[in-house]
Amino acid sequence: MDLAVACGRPLLLRQPLKADAFQQVVLGCVNPIAEEVNPARIAQLRLGLDEATPAYTVQRNCGSGMQAIDEGRRLIQAGDADLVLAGGTEALSHTPLLWPRTAVDWFARLNGARTPGQKLLALLGLRLSFFKPVIGLEKGLTDIVSDLNMGQTAELVAYLFDISRADADAYAMQSHHRLAAAQTEGRLGEIEPMFAANGTAYDRDDGVRPDSTLESLGKLKPVFEKPYGKVTAGNSSQITDGACWTVLASEAAVKQHGLQPLARILDCTWAGLDPRIMGLGPAISSANLMKRQNLTLDDIALWELNEAFAAQVLGCVKALADAKFCKDVLGWDEPVGAIDPAKLNLDGGAISLGHPVGASGARIVLHAAHALKQRGGKLAMASQCIGGGQGGSMLLEAV
Repeated sequence: MDLAVACGRPLLLRQPLKADAFQQVVLGCVNPIAEEVNPARIAQLRLGLDEATPAYTVQRNCGSGMQAIDEGRRLIQAGDADLVLAGGTEALSHTPLLWPRTAVDWFARLNGARTPGQKLLALLGLRLSFFKPVIGLEKGLTDIVSDLNMGQTAELVAYLFDISRADADAYAMQSHHRLAAAQTEGRLGEIEPMFAANGTAYDRDDGVRPDSTLESLGKLKPVFEKPYGKVTAGNSSQITDGACWTVLASEAAVKQHGLQPLARILDCTWAGLDPRIMGLGPAISSANLMKRQNLTLDDIALWELNEAFAAQVLGCVKALADAKFCKDVLGWDEPVGAIDPAKLNLDGGAISLGHPVGASGARIVLHAAHALKQRGGKLAMASQCIGGGQGGSMLLEAV
């Protein structure tokens, strides 16, 4: 929760808004700790916002941050709010260790024992295997329906669209190089510095590896499908912590408070698909959104497609250009087309920056707005795959 508060303070300090200005606070979070079961409310109060303002937390796996923004958009469109604070937060480094089910059952038996004999009998059931906890993140990143972890779903996408290990590594290298350039050239102004207890300032994420080469990435072994898989630690998103907030305002609120909008949210769509190929979710949700808005690829100036895995991003690009996929899955008579690499994730992404799952959806929307303003163009698409077999896409317009 400290991340959400540290992220929100500088944003709110820049705004000409009073503590009671917001009608709702919405925050995405996938793995809240036991002491913080409604992170949105806790963050809101710690940020000093009016306690009379309601707040709630949303969870749509990797799409939670984007879901929070979509919730705020819908509240404003319905006339139920004029100002909404929306975003996402995640501290994957705080993911708990979980006792095995057999150990939980043993503790229950021991706790329920009443007589000395019952307690002795329960103690005799103690096994060393009980003390082998499972990292909660490992369970969270495994789809319970398909029984595949997220890396295995990326392997399946790579197989279906003939994405090679070299293709995935080349994309990962590009992500690191692009992020390093964005940091050096000051294109990530939306990222706030963090301060340690001793006063040390951290003004950028440190996961970027600007010295990444095809040779260095090629030395890494497959993680999920050994020994011939395509997905490695080097061409996958980094497990990290992060938070993101956005201020959503109606046109009336913009005028009333003298706000300076970054972009306008035009539309947002969500899609479902087979959990085994969840990585293709952005291709479906983006195509559906384009069809609803009567757009072509040429109309979209910039794309932020969350880099869960290099193979997954490349799979979405190939899927939109594939006639059979577009006809059988999307119902299009012609392929949507291939996303221009010169428009896609121009400042890197989750492979180099990290993927704090509850915050990532909000981060890519916010960065899409900043990138649109910096680089010019009218429309930007922010999209992401979602564990469990979903995709989400949000369309932004320059103002």
